[in-house]
Amino acid sequence: MKVFDLFYTFLAASLFVAAFPLLIALSLKKKYRHSVPARFFLWKNSPFKPHDIWFHVCSLGEAKAIAPLIELLGDAKIAITVITHTGYEAASKYPAQVRYLPYEFWLWFWIRTPKIVVVLEAEFWYLLFRIAHSRGAKVIALNARISERSFPKYYKMRWFYKRLLAQCDRIFCQSAEDMARFIALGAHNVEVLGNIKLAQKIVAIHSYQKPACTLIVAGSTHEGEEEPIVRGFIAYKKHNPHARLLVVPRHPERFEKVYGLIQKTAPSMSLARWSESQELLNDITLINAMGELNNLYAISDVAILGGGFSPIGGHNPLEPAHFGCKIITGEHIFSQRELFKYVHHVQFIAPEGIEKALVSAEGLPPSTVDETIDMERIVNYLREV
Repeated sequence: MKVFDLFYTFLAASLFVAAFPLLIALSLKKKYRHSVPARFFLWKNSPFKPHDIWFHVCSLGEAKAIAPLIELLGDAKIAITVITHTGYEAASKYPAQVRYLPYEFWLWFWIRTPKIVVVLEAEFWYLLFRIAHSRGAKVIALNARISERSFPKYYKMRWFYKRLLAQCDRIFCQSAEDMARFIALGAHNVEVLGNIKLAQKIVAIHSYQKPACTLIVAGSTHEGEEEPIVRGFIAYKKHNPHARLLVVPRHPERFEKVYGLIQKTAPSMSLARWSESQELLNDITLINAMGELNNLYAISDVAILGGGFSPIGGHNPLEPAHFGCKIITGEHIFSQRELFKYVHHVQFIAPEGIEKALVSAEGLPPSTVDETIDMERIVNYLREV
């Protein structure tokens, strides 16, 4: 073990000890009751059995993005690590071993003899890269990105990221801008592949009856976004009285809080939970269920895409665009900027402009996506290494 590795491991262990009471408390919360014990205490989180390719993803979006790769890899033995519970649920649908990624200092004991480790997007865990590389694995950063907003922070720590990225055998970036940022951090073997999310198979699992009115879905909303969306919808109803709104919070633990917020913000409108009625007869319906968003995009006219009205970074616009929704989102889409390049007819607005954007959407064509990506290239590379 090199001196820096020893120092980093000691620092990680010290932070673990300092955060121990908080980790115990988080383990008791419903949202983290599986992920925190597995990641920080190795609860029901044994090392992988022998495998060919290990993908590490963070959450739901990245877990869904690797679906075309896994399909093309055929009989390869796949292993997947995740960070979040939603990522775990998505990854568990694949023919693969699935684990939560242990906290870094545990990786010395947990990682055995991997062959190929593919790390998606911005999951830059130093000991993951270092240990996998030192134990003979080919380490690949796939769909790699560094946002314009985050780059100054990375650059201040470029001495650290140069050391981390030196463990990579190949870095496949989303864009030329990302490639330039990685090179500025001292990375080598960098090339632009494009965004693998463009290869996702986007489907609706269930078919619902579309109401005979303008149907608006507010998808993947976050704290602070639902209120301006509902207020904008209230104002828009004066222009289009028959319009209806579906609100789909990003995180299920917020369902009841959002329901109360809608009641308070729109007391004169009819409101229902999706679990109570799926007929969409009310002015506003709270979608208090997971896995329904694509099904609802499929019958909606307009998608107000969350994550962009507050500094979250935006969410994937390919799904609503695939179903021809007219897309409205906020200006804080820094984590999804590359994907938005491929989507046409999107309105980027401040929260107070939602009513005006809904009116404007009536005269706009549906959103479209005009790019694809050759996944065979990365599959052939994985097979060769």
